[in-house]
Amino acid sequence: MKRKTAIVIAGPTAVGKTRAAIALALRLGTEIVSADSRQCYRELRIGVARPSDEELASVPHHFIASHGFDDEVTASLFERYALERVQTILRDRDHVVVVGGTGLYLRAFTDGIDAMPEVPTPFREEVERMLREEGLQALREAVEREDPLFAADGELRNPHRMIRALSFIRATGTSIREHQKAVPAARPFRIVHMALGLPREELHRRIGVRVDQMVAGGLLQEVEGLLAFRNQKALQTVGYREMFGYIDGLMGWDETVESVKQNTRRYAKRQMTWFRGDDRLTWCHPEDIVRMEGLANE
Repeated sequence: MKRKTAIVIAGPTAVGKTRAAIALALRLGTEIVSADSRQCYRELRIGVARPSDEELASVPHHFIASHGFDDEVTASLFERYALERVQTILRDRDHVVVVGGTGLYLRAFTDGIDAMPEVPTPFREEVERMLREEGLQALREAVEREDPLFAADGELRNPHRMIRALSFIRATGTSIREHQKAVPAARPFRIVHMALGLPREELHRRIGVRVDQMVAGGLLQEVEGLLAFRNQKALQTVGYREMFGYIDGLMGWDETVESVKQNTRRYAKRQMTWFRGDDRLTWCHPEDIVRMEGLANE
């Protein structure tokens, strides 16, 4: 009997994951589970490059506009959600496509993620107060001093990850890294690991085109409608953050748009660093659907 297969498609922002995933899903007659930590929010559309209505109608999608700001969306929640959806889809189909650029979510799906001890609110509030009063450098130094294990390979430019790591070690006395799985969890289906890549110049060109399309499509107006939610974690991300700065008068329009492009390029670089660390990934051109289908059926 043919073994059921989940095809994981990773890659940086703007590389063409949505189009490739839809094309592959159509050829395989299956559905798509998104692994994007922002497209899952109903309140966000333009700034997260949510697939268009036409794209969503062409293939059933899951974890797109499935949650709201009131929901606590984590890698652990995604693992449970994706496993349930994938196994349901595989009852009737031989394949399912899991696609996204959030490396932690993809790893949670493929390898599992440990249930971690709860961090009492006062510990997190204390670290958040440090960031507000003393700044990002003070937070970074505290993480490096108190949790060198996390600092060695953690995201020391990501304040949310640093807040989580520092509050975790202060509350539990152990590094958050010690609670992350060293041995991948067993899955009741085969996993094919793929990633999409392009030459840097072409990826940067595509990023520029995408940002221009977002701006023309009403990114500023979307952000203006989200002012009441600006402190939400989901909005502390590229595109939204810069537009809030523009609304606050921190920079002019042209500088704001260029800042979105520059920070998106930096984000794509961080994504590539993450994915290049996974030697299970087979790299493909985003338009080479025939090769992807062949890998899925090996």
